[in-house]
Amino acid sequence: MITTVVWGTGNVGRAAIRAVDAHPALELSAVIVHNPDKVGRDAGDLGDVGRELGVAATSDIDAVLATKPAAVVYAASGDIRPDDALADIVTALRAGAVVVTTSLYPLYDHRSAPEEMRKAVQDAIDEGGGSLFASGIDPGWGNDVLPLLLSGLATTIDVIRCQEIFDYSTYDQPDSVRWLVGMGQPMDYLPPMVAPTIPSMVWGGQVRLMARALGIELDEVRETLERRALETTVTTATMGDFEAGTQGALRFEVQGIVDGEPRIVVEHVTRIHPSCAPDWPVPADGGEGAHRVIIEGRPRIEVSIEATDEGGNRSAGGNATAVGRLVGAIDWLVENEPGMYDALDVPIRPAIGKLTATTPERTPA
Repeated sequence: MITTVVWGTGNVGRAAIRAVDAHPALELSAVIVHNPDKVGRDAGDLGDVGRELGVAATSDIDAVLATKPAAVVYAASGDIRPDDALADIVTALRAGAVVVTTSLYPLYDHRSAPEEMRKAVQDAIDEGGGSLFASGIDPGWGNDVLPLLLSGLATTIDVIRCQEIFDYSTYDQPDSVRWLVGMGQPMDYLPPMVAPTIPSMVWGGQVRLMARALGIELDEVRETLERRALETTVTTATMGDFEAGTQGALRFEVQGIVDGEPRIVVEHVTRIHPSCAPDWPVPADGGEGAHRVIIEGRPRIEVSIEATDEGGNRSAGGNATAVGRLVGAIDWLVENEPGMYDALDVPIRPAIGKLTATTPERTPA
């Protein structure tokens, strides 16, 4: 069995605990938490598994890594603490672990990551012998392997468009939603997530990765941005009120340009309430979120995926599929040479040993 640590128990970490527990080749050996209130709680409780797993959460990082776990699912947020997240990941790599994570966007396509970041990771791998695979929470497979798979079904292609359409009203992450994304902020507030060059830093690697797989040379990567204000105050169950006149929706694109035209596009359409920007793309069934890939060409191909988890929540469902991609890669990474890997390197394989009897819906911890 491959001893595996889950580091962080938020929206991603909960799903990671369930995924590690369900994987027939993995053994959950430890759970690292930062909140003192979670120390000592059973991993099954924190991960909403429905039973105890016999693994008590700890905040003692050094003690966990001293046991030399084979793998670490790094699930702590990197959105507002990227330097800390990088330091944590480097520490785990130096301990010799395979690390999978959604927390550092620039490493989704490590070839285009800042050299300083690449060097820190590579030095840690050289020292400890671990490996790194980073993929997106938006989710990564929706901006790499899925569109590339669908491209193989087309005769001719004009544009590949990857969309995340999401209603944040059920997303329990107020710091990210209010400050990073800017929901509920005045319209003259520029959200850090969409400040000039930031979308390209975050999602440009995925555009370049797809271009590389398709054998296309990009002229450049461009960004577009639209924002809408709320017409009325709305109240969310998880984050309270968002006032009329403040930002209620944003839409941006990261475009791979070929011969002056957008040919590979990653688009995000994000709302705090369905009443804002109703003319923008919405999920096919009108629900709170979906991931869509559109191949404009002959034939035109459109695939929409709507995943749910934790009582029907699509945010949780998206998180779970992103985590499933990463956790499902651990045994492959352990079997291969140390290094930095991307989505083109790591195969998606059938879920051997995971087909089980239906279990009832559970509620989050």
